[in-house]
Amino acid sequence: MTAIKKSASTASIASTVSEYVRRQWGDGRTGLRYGDLELTHHQIAAGAAARAALLTELLPRGVEPHLGVLLDNTPEFPLWLSAAALAGAAVAGINPTRRGPELARDILHTECRVLVTGRVHLPLLDGLELPGVRVLVTDTEAYEQLLAPYEGAKPGESTVGGPVGPATRFLLYFTSGSTGAPKAAICSQGRLAAAGESLVSHFGTGRDDVHYICMPMFHGNAVIANWAPALTAGATVALRDRFSASGFVADVRAYGATYFTYVGRAIQYLLATPERAEDRDHSLRIGFGTEAGAVDADRFAQRFGVRLVEGYGSSEGGAAIQRTPGTPPGAIGRPAPGGDLAVVDASGRECERARFDGSGRLLNGAAAIGELVNRGPSPFEGYWRNASADAERRRGGWYWTGDLFYRDTEGFLYFAARADDRLRVDSENLAAAMIENILARWERVTGVAVYAVPDPVTGDQVMAALSLRGGLDPGFDPAAFLEFLSTQPDLGTKMAPRFVRLLPGLPVTATNKVHRAVLRREGFWEGAGEVWWRPPGAASYRRLSKEDATGQLPRAPGGPPTRP
Repeated sequence: MTAIKKSASTASIASTVSEYVRRQWGDGRTGLRYGDLELTHHQIAAGAAARAALLTELLPRGVEPHLGVLLDNTPEFPLWLSAAALAGAAVAGINPTRRGPELARDILHTECRVLVTGRVHLPLLDGLELPGVRVLVTDTEAYEQLLAPYEGAKPGESTVGGPVGPATRFLLYFTSGSTGAPKAAICSQGRLAAAGESLVSHFGTGRDDVHYICMPMFHGNAVIANWAPALTAGATVALRDRFSASGFVADVRAYGATYFTYVGRAIQYLLATPERAEDRDHSLRIGFGTEAGAVDADRFAQRFGVRLVEGYGSSEGGAAIQRTPGTPPGAIGRPAPGGDLAVVDASGRECERARFDGSGRLLNGAAAIGELVNRGPSPFEGYWRNASADAERRRGGWYWTGDLFYRDTEGFLYFAARADDRLRVDSENLAAAMIENILARWERVTGVAVYAVPDPVTGDQVMAALSLRGGLDPGFDPAAFLEFLSTQPDLGTKMAPRFVRLLPGLPVTATNKVHRAVLRREGFWEGAGEVWWRPPGAASYRRLSKEDATGQLPRAPGGPPTRP
């Protein structure tokens, strides 16, 4: 990996995204790369100004100034983000994996009067009732003709209302909730600008850096953690339509990328590609994201020579954790400046500090694991038209993240699980993330997800879904797996999986996060793959039969077994 010289970021801090877009005017450096296409910063600002002028003409007066963007990571996506910033409008990123009524609901719920899409996604809109929504299809001659009259527009000339300020609504991005309809979190121009500035300061990126965006831009990760810091630093953005593990190294080499973000399974997909001599022949120096896990982060650094920084920031902006020097292995870090974070039980009492044995095993999970809350001022700006969800997040004047953590005596925070993935085995709270990190050490594993299945009497049992190197051939070796478990010093007595589900690949969401809700719904039999289990008191794993599974289902009082 070649050394990259850090460069100074923008000389002064702006208070809005709009101001940063306007600063690109007159800058002839490369601002955007997409395949063979290159746009200067000035061309981005000019294109954004033209689209802002068009938008102000298309939006009816007296309606919410919202537009939906249903696109892959093409140049039109960041151009419309910049255009909305100039116009004082808000962008709702529309997930192209949604279908039918769900897709229509997302567009109508966010009150989008303009929907920007491409021809590849037009079939998704067939038959949908979208009253009052004007659809613009970017890769068409009609679109070019529509934009042509506005090509001479300048930034700041066209707005949809009054002056654009820090409180101007800018993003309505859907959280990837596992139950119910997704919630659209609100992000203002001021909050996004501040997020970009914070990341630039934290990572020391600047004008000479190249931000590679391969995570979907309809999701907060790509916009908040990648596009925003690139904009505030004056850096170049390099786009990939959608994430490609096989094309990743070639892309970062061709673009001279220095920074990228990731979510969930992306790192595991990259590690599963065949190793090549040129794996370190690139300029990439840092990756920032979530859910890679300590084992995969180490493997990635050894293979590609790139440091991965695991962070935590709730999508809604209510709590953030930063990794600092001295952060112990397995920990995320300490609270970001300004946050009063605590780990509390259901009643709001602060949990015990975590204690570990010499092997790093958590000794007091039952007392130490609780929900992470922010007791101080929170930048959370609410959900669009969802008062009940707002109230759930803001209980008692605190921001409740919905994520389980534990905290050590030095104040470092460790991720345990999403609240939906709570594990309680024999009255002991377990950290699913800790178990996953341990199982990821097995040389045959390429992906792991740990979640709860009901115990037939009370509480939970541990199920681990595994994808194996080489697939299911030659198959699962229970003796080798047991041997591996027996050599892990930090595997607690309650942590060993009662059930092991083997899958050709773990189900993922559109943002490459493991879709645990699907795994939980499928139970023992509805999904693909095979299930092995170790009966209570047994020395080894065996294939689970339907008779075995029936005996594991919890029973209602006096009734038959219920489905998990």
